[in-house]
Amino acid sequence: QVQLEESGGGLVQAGGSLRLSCAVSVPFSYYSLGWFRRTPGKQREVVATIAAGGSTDYADSVKGRFTIFRDNAKNTVFLQMNSLKPEDTADYYCAAKNSPFNTWGYWGQGTQVTVSS
Repeated sequence: QVQLEESGGGLVQAGGSLRLSCAVSVPFSYYSLGWFRRTPGKQREVVATIAAGGSTDYADSVKGRFTIFRDNAKNTVFLQMNSLKPEDTADYYCAAKNSPFNTWGYWGQGTQVTVSS
């Protein structure tokens, strides 16, 4: 069974940085990985994704500020968040899928990020 566990959330002032981590319980070198977020009253949105081959994609709202990267040796995916804004406040979730043609089938429990103004 694939399990994901996020860490690294917290409270930070606007302009600050946080790094989220997501540990995956199985070797995931051929998995696609992603970070999503959700705020109360809003739908979940994709923040960033990284394919097995390393190609990345970002939501327009975070381009140039966030970086997703993976360490296949440690089965961990990261989200480096810089220049944080209050509108980045959300619950952040990591997700995985074992094929680019599948839906995101594996999810973590989430970690909360709060950016104060």
